[in-house]
Formats: sequence, structure tokens, C-alpha cells
Amino acid sequence: MKGNVFTAMAMSAMLLLLSACDGQKWSEEQVGSFILVTQRGGATLGYSPQSGVKLLTHDGYAFKDLNRNDSLDAYEDWRCSAQERAANLASMLSIEEIAGLMLYSSHQSVPMTSNMGFGASMYNGKSFEESGAKPSDLSDDQKKFLRDDHLRAVLVTGVESPAVAAEWNNNMQAFVEGLDHGIPANTSSDPRHEAKATTEFNAGAGGHISQWPTSLGLAATFDPQLVHRFGEIASEEYRALGIATALSPQVDIATDPRWFRFSGTFGEDPQLSTDMARAYCDAFQTTPSAKGWGTKSVNAMVKHWYGYGAQEGGRDSHFASGKYAVYPGDNLAMHKRSFVEGAFRLPGGTDMASAVMPIYSILWGQDPSGENVGGGFSKWMIEQQLRKEAKFEGVVCTDWGITKDMKVLDSPIGGKPWGVEHLTETERHYKILQAGVDQFGGNNEIGPIVEAYQMWCKDFGEKSARERFELSARRLSATLSL
Repeated sequence: MKGNVFTAMAMSAMLLLLSACDGQKWSEEQVGSFILVTQRGGATLGYSPQSGVKLLTHDGYAFKDLNRNDSLDAYEDWRCSAQERAANLASMLSIEEIAGLMLYSSHQSVPMTSNMGFGASMYNGKSFEESGAKPSDLSDDQKKFLRDDHLRAVLVTGVESPAVAAEWNNNMQAFVEGLDHGIPANTSSDPRHEAKATTEFNAGAGGHISQWPTSLGLAATFDPQLVHRFGEIASEEYRALGIATALSPQVDIATDPRWFRFSGTFGEDPQLSTDMARAYCDAFQTTPSAKGWGTKSVNAMVKHWYGYGAQEGGRDSHFASGKYAVYPGDNLAMHKRSFVEGAFRLPGGTDMASAVMPIYSILWGQDPSGENVGGGFSKWMIEQQLRKEAKFEGVVCTDWGITKDMKVLDSPIGGKPWGVEHLTETERHYKILQAGVDQFGGNNEIGPIVEAYQMWCKDFGEKSARERFELSARRLSATLSL
């Protein structure tokens, strides 16, 4: 064992010495199933030898030819800024590929269950138990939505173990690297570190990682520095699991103790919630050595914009009976503070949370136009208040399932199209796009998005539709580890 390690180290040193002599600044070695590329003064790269991706060389550095066209495109050039790379990639994508970036998968477990119903899938046409598949293998449904629907944002809930989660993520990255433009997958998770949580909102707590109090428990410390330290530890564990986006924190101001999502917040104090939101997002997103975005960074998707903590009667908008949020004290503006003054003002170099999830609820009687629709459908809430007034430039992703029809009254399983129940699924996607949203949570299929694009073409012309789709593609691409 030791002899093999020393031999490998000697060979790597020899390769670096030889490359220095001929102007080549990189070397590569096999690490597990991947090729690792290390560079003097350049980015560290990894690629799968099975994906078809080859290396390009320029100025002595190595770059991945992700679209396999034998040319170094700007999105493949790690020397360019994230914005430059995202703009180049967006301009090259087909509408179907952009529609795929707009998808955010339904809940996935590793491995997927074989039971019919929520979270079920097959492996080579058989149940997981019958298939002989490894826990880290991709399921049939996962391969389909990655390949056929161009989906790249995947929500992972339960995992068998941290090792299986990491191996599954590597398998998924190898799979998508050989597709289309080689766009990597963005694996995400609901909060995973809570010592005790309801499975409704935290099915992903599995995995042997550090355990912490709920957000309300952390808030009870009144110590933002402690929350910042939690974020540093949690983000490092996320990256080890292959997770690049956290669907957290929940920074809603909890003004009704009857509301059963109270424990997921930082409480009822707007200033405390603001301070905690800032500490949480800053720690998750900042890589200290890079003084901003880096290899230990995890995107924070802060939620829920905005006013969720004032549910009518304490009921919740996961259910039809709780679709309304009300503000008899006329204090809706207070619910913005944890976002605008907290999550959107980060001192560590990443500026603001990279993504926002809008509220399910209808903010009854608040829209000056008189429209009463759920937050993801509201142009007043997204385009006017979030984009223009709060100057948020990142990704906006709907909460899960708002484009689907409600199946059973007051069941959490099914759609939540509050205020637009009369619209078709395609019309709901179209309205969401018009509101300024980029991504559709819980949707694995591009069909309704492509149909919404066609509706935009009919109403405003193909040029306008393409520009709108590229705008979202740039925002979404900027969050990826290209």
C-alpha cells in the first residue's frame, strides 16, 4: 500500500517537472472513477473518462471541452468571470435546454424507493431490491429527466449514507457531463442538520452528519456568530455530500404561534431574524480563503418571499384552507427586513443570497392592482418588489408544485396553484415567467415550459421570448460549478 502511494507521488512529481520544461502547467491523474487535473496557478478540474469530454490546452493551461467542439468557448474558460461564462452558455443553448435549466426536480432519495407513490422509481425496469443496482446508481426516472428533459437542478432528501450520497453525485455528474453542453448538475437539499424535525419539511435529515438545534433553537442563543459558525461547518459537510445549494434559511417573521412552521424560522423578532439570516447566508456562501465564492461555497436559497408568518388563523398554505396570509395590523413591510437588510446584505464577498423562494400564500388585499394570487404568480411581488425595489439579481425559484392541480382538499401532496386554479398548467407556467421567476420547483418535465415559450412568442414575438429565456438561463448558469 505505502509503496503504491509513494510511486504515485513520484510519478506526479515527475509529470509536473516534465510539464514545467515544455510550458505545460498542468498534470492529470486517475482518482477513483475520475481524472483529476491540477494546474500551477490555475483551476483544479475533474472529468469522467467515460463522458467523452477531452482537455483543451491554451497558454499552457488545461480546459474541459464540455461541448466537444474542439474549441475553447468562453463558458469553458475558467479564467472568465461567472457572468461572462453564464452569458456565453445561455447564448448557445436551445430553448429546450434552457427549459431544462428552469426545472427543479421533485424530491429524490438515494436510493429511490420501490414503493408505488411519492418518491418511487425503478432501476432498469425493476424495483431497487430486484435490480441488483448499487445504492449510488441513478434510477430510471433520474436518467430520463437528466437526459430527455435537460434537468440540472436536483433536490435530494433521504440518503443511505454520506459516502453513498457523494458517490451518487459523482455518478450523476459523469452522466450529465456527456450530454448536451456538459452542464453540471446542481444538487440541493432542505435543511439536513436538525436534531429533530418534521419529515414534511425536512425529509433530507438523513446522513451521519453533525446535528444542531432547529432554526428557532439557534435563534434562542441570540448569537449570530454561533449561527455563522454553524453555517461554516454545514456548508463544508454539504460540499462533501455533493450538495451545492441549500434550500434554506427560512427567514419568515413568525407572528402567529399557532402556525406549525414556526420552529423553522428565527422567531418573531425582525431584528434578530435579520441578523441570523445575514450570518447564515454569509457563512454558507463564503469561502474564507477566496474572500467570496470558492470551493467551499454553497448557494443559499432564502425563503419565503415574503410575509409567510402571518397566515390566516395560523393555518399553512401547503393546504387549501391556509392559502391566505393576512395583515390586520398593516405591518406587511416588516416581513421584508430579514431579506432586504439580512440575506441581501452579506459582508463576506458574495453580496447577497444567490436564490429566493417565493411564498405559496396569497397576500390578501395587498397588491395595489387588486390581484390575489400566490407569491410565485405575482408580478407585483417578484418583478416590482423583489427585482426592482430590493434590487435582487439572483435566481427566483417557486416553491414546489404550484403549477399542478390540487389533488385532495387539505393534503400536502399535490399542486398549490392558489389564486390561479382556473388556469391550465401551461398558462400557470406562462404567468410565472411573466412575473419574473426563473425556475419551477417540483417540475421534472420541460413540456409546459416549452409551451409557455410558444405562448410568449405568440404574444410578444420570438425575439422577446428568446431574450426572456436567456435572462433566466444567465442567472441559473451563474450558480453552477462550471
